[in-house]
Amino acid sequence: MTKFVFVTGGVVSSLGKGIAAASLAAILESRGLKVTLIKLDPYLNVDPGTMSPFQHGEVFVTDDGAETDLDLGHYERFITTRMKRSNNFTAGQIYKSVLEKERRGDYLGKTVQVIPHVTNEIQEFVKRGAAEVDVAIVEIGGTVGDIESLPFLEAVRQMSLRLGPTNTAFVHLTYVPWIAAAGELKTKPTQHTVQKLREIGIQPDVLLCRADRPVPDDERDKISLFTNVLPHGVISMWDVDTIYKVPRLLHEQGLDELICMKLQLLTRPADLKRWDTLVHEVEHPQSTVKIGMCGKYTDLSDSYKSLNEALRHAGIQNHARVEIDYVDAETLTELLDREENQGHSDVIELLLKYNDLKKIAGSLLPFLPEGGGMTFFKVIKNSLTIFSSQNSFLFLTWFKTEGSNDLIKPVAQSRI
Repeated sequence: MTKFVFVTGGVVSSLGKGIAAASLAAILESRGLKVTLIKLDPYLNVDPGTMSPFQHGEVFVTDDGAETDLDLGHYERFITTRMKRSNNFTAGQIYKSVLEKERRGDYLGKTVQVIPHVTNEIQEFVKRGAAEVDVAIVEIGGTVGDIESLPFLEAVRQMSLRLGPTNTAFVHLTYVPWIAAAGELKTKPTQHTVQKLREIGIQPDVLLCRADRPVPDDERDKISLFTNVLPHGVISMWDVDTIYKVPRLLHEQGLDELICMKLQLLTRPADLKRWDTLVHEVEHPQSTVKIGMCGKYTDLSDSYKSLNEALRHAGIQNHARVEIDYVDAETLTELLDREENQGHSDVIELLLKYNDLKKIAGSLLPFLPEGGGMTFFKVIKNSLTIFSSQNSFLFLTWFKTEGSNDLIKPVAQSRI
């Protein structure tokens, strides 16, 4: 029987629920459990495929063609399970399914209501995505207290009641702000967000306290008393310089042990050697690779999150740090005209002969050496890998190691 961990968030958005959920999944997987992750999005769009990247970030496309939330990209990077359509659904999909059933007469003329019809539909979708695994970690989008996520929270509360306390656990991600004027961390926002959860019948088993610094033990004890969470269940989750340190951070504070005890799971000890190696490679690169990325939404790095991470992973695999320079595609024409007047016309003329390179010619210009000319173009042509897609988005990779005149070949390709 599949056991469930429900991950909620409070106070503000963008605290990192996806990273926290994926990190917990990675630790549990290292203990020998088969794990999957499910993302519930409370917005009414049927899927994020038609949403603006400024509103939503990237659209992560799964192997079965589903257009899903960017958190599914994090899930695939942290665990071995491949995501599919059933790992992400929105409130729009839920209501669409309920209304289709009502039109077909499946409800036999009954009054269709949020409880039980919508909440039952949410539970069916969750169970569908959690098939054939030991543990399903369900991330509920939005912020506790918002009206949009209430049907999802009510649905998982009902699930916990039906499945029993040994088959469900609640992890709540909250925020502990540092007030510079007072010189102290404030726990009141955390107290209030847990109070909101308890008002609707959910008692968290674990609190992940996000802050820009470690939360001291005395503050954690105070949070424990006000929220009715055991002291060892109040876990400090401070800022780190790479997200791949988070599994070790959570494991050292006993998160996985606490979840296994709550769900009565007997497993082998966690083995995070893989993550330690990854962090070591990130912190001790042997060379630097510069990459120019040309796109329409370069002001928002989340628009190309999976591409960025794919390139960084390629660098890690080859002991290199990847530095990405973003180029706004809408400025390329202006840049090209300006640089053509200032020189490098021989290189530009050659580049423009290649139709596929015409749009990105301008993005090469910042990297051209003085008097580069024909010789440099030949090097570019032989050593540059160019990826393109049909939605006005191109990126090119620059494979020159710092401190060396030798160009290295691409180490990995990223699917677009």
